[in-house]
Amino acid sequence: MQPAMYLRANKRINDGKEHRYWSVEESRRLRSGRVVQRRVLYLGEINDSQHAAWRKTLEVFDEAEQRAASLSLFPEDRALPADALDGVQVKLKEMELRRPRAFGNYGLGCELWRQLGLGEFWEERLGEGREEVAWAKVRELLVVSRRVAPGSEFRLHRQGFDQSARGDLLGTGFAVAEKDRLYRCLDRLGEHQTALFDHLRQRWLDLFQARFDVLLYDLTSTYIEGEGEEIPQARHGYSRDHRGDCRQVVIALVVTPEGFPLA
Repeated sequence: MQPAMYLRANKRINDGKEHRYWSVEESRRLRSGRVVQRRVLYLGEINDSQHAAWRKTLEVFDEAEQRAASLSLFPEDRALPADALDGVQVKLKEMELRRPRAFGNYGLGCELWRQLGLGEFWEERLGEGREEVAWAKVRELLVVSRRVAPGSEFRLHRQGFDQSARGDLLGTGFAVAEKDRLYRCLDRLGEHQTALFDHLRQRWLDLFQARFDVLLYDLTSTYIEGEGEEIPQARHGYSRDHRGDCRQVVIALVVTPEGFPLA
């Protein structure tokens, strides 16, 4: 069933004063008939007992003036304190939550992308060309999405993009998540694999001043059936999977003692 949103107030007495903390809750009825709730958004305290020094910390966007302003929020059933110069009373019962989107984890992913210098790396190699959306932004969308919410490119196209703030973080619209564009971006990456490893290794050395005297070399293999047996690298040999009848490829990985992959 479709979830229902409502506002919940939690009261707490501290030093003889009442404090009220607000949150947006979601209520959903399961097929079994049981109703479950989860917190969608924590609003914190909206109370006239707050210290004056705390009040001008909330920025709101004034659509009429097209600018951000700092305001103190108070519930409609409490009078504005005399020293609340920029106070406004909020009709909490009429508050609506529209198009909630995940932001924090994707924001962190974009920051890591920036610190690793991957934006410049891919812009230099993929370029913008005549595309509506730069390929580097499509690549960033794919990588951050895979780290935060692993899934297929089709799932990202159908529902993942609109349920997050990825468009705002990338400064672009839904065009970046078009299905064909996501797949075409993947096709462009293989030729840059070696350069990417070299770039990430150097960023790792620069960020952590890492040095190493020992490298570990590990092997694994995977067998191939059907048309994949025509891959030139596939050979018959010792099979860890006990499938000596199938051709296989051996995969090698060089890592540091901490497990960081180098090649």
